[in-house]
Amino acid sequence: MNEMIKAAQEKFGKLLEEQLRRVEKMNENKDFIKYDALDAIIVGVVGGDGIGPAITNEAHRILEFLLEGEKVAFKVIDGCTIENRAACNKAIPDDVLAELKKCHVILKGPTTTPRAGDPWPNIESANVAMRKELDLFANVRPVKVPSEGIDWTFYRENTEGSYAVGSKGIHVTDELAVDFCVTTTEGSERIARAAFDYAKKAGKTKVTCVTKANVVKTTDGKFLDICKRVSEDYPGIELDDWYIDIMTAKLVDPKRRTQFQVMVLPNLYGDILTDEAAEFQGGVGTAGSANIGKRYAMFEAIHGSAPRMVAEGRDKYADPCSIIRAAVMLLEHIGHADKAKKLEKALDICMYEEKKLVITGRDTGATGAEFADYVMETIKKL
Repeated sequence: MNEMIKAAQEKFGKLLEEQLRRVEKMNENKDFIKYDALDAIIVGVVGGDGIGPAITNEAHRILEFLLEGEKVAFKVIDGCTIENRAACNKAIPDDVLAELKKCHVILKGPTTTPRAGDPWPNIESANVAMRKELDLFANVRPVKVPSEGIDWTFYRENTEGSYAVGSKGIHVTDELAVDFCVTTTEGSERIARAAFDYAKKAGKTKVTCVTKANVVKTTDGKFLDICKRVSEDYPGIELDDWYIDIMTAKLVDPKRRTQFQVMVLPNLYGDILTDEAAEFQGGVGTAGSANIGKRYAMFEAIHGSAPRMVAEGRDKYADPCSIIRAAVMLLEHIGHADKAKKLEKALDICMYEEKKLVITGRDTGATGAEFADYVMETIKKL
């Protein structure tokens, strides 16, 4: 028994050393990249797994259409497939990571994360690894349903919490397994400040912090305390806080849900709540996601890779709307707000108003390419 505890302590010590090095690195650079100072913005395009290449290609085509003549260059990056990652036994192969770091922003399709029983090694999620390697600390997900009075923007901390060392838990004995939740001062402060900065810029009046600080007192308590401290620098914006369990209920409460505006959350809670929120908008297939850091930014669909669709030869019928929504956020992020609004408006027309083409995921509906063409034709008319 003592030997088992000693082995677990040694492993835990190495994890602490790793996290302390990460804290030092976070504190090195506090300046954000300035896109308008670049000769050209390099957009990396990563297809990913399953239906990823099919849907990502359509968003890529739309971006090229909208950004023709602008100081933007596209770089297609292969090698982020589960087959290649498994062969290298790495979440992101070294050569792929090197190519990603040559880009300024990344458009990324869904990637497969191995589970128990899968024919792949137990490698870390490529999403989690990319967020950590590129320090993409803010996962931003907007959800809007005007007819329901819903206009939410989620700021999910992206590099810490229960996911920070999610693949490095410890089996102390056959009877005891332990995972870890990581919260740092800098990590919490920068996501809180990002949420309040957005609220101020967007004319919002309230930021809601979501934790379970009444039970998870150390890490969640730290996150909440830092959010309260940051809120003091934004006197015109109210901060309220809710616990994650009741918050999931209040999002489905018609009377209460319209009162939420901007939400800031630790990693795990943000993952759960944003998927729930996306259902109001039509499901995760309709929502895009931004992952923002100081040097890099990555924009992606929030659904999975749907390998069954590929196995059944239906990948060309996959819905590209989620990653096109992500392309809207990419355009806005790099300073093309006018083009972002135009794409968002065209997408709303195609998805909710005209609906001349409907995607069913099968040959009973439109292909992703046909839908992307429909969006571009709609843009021309605006």
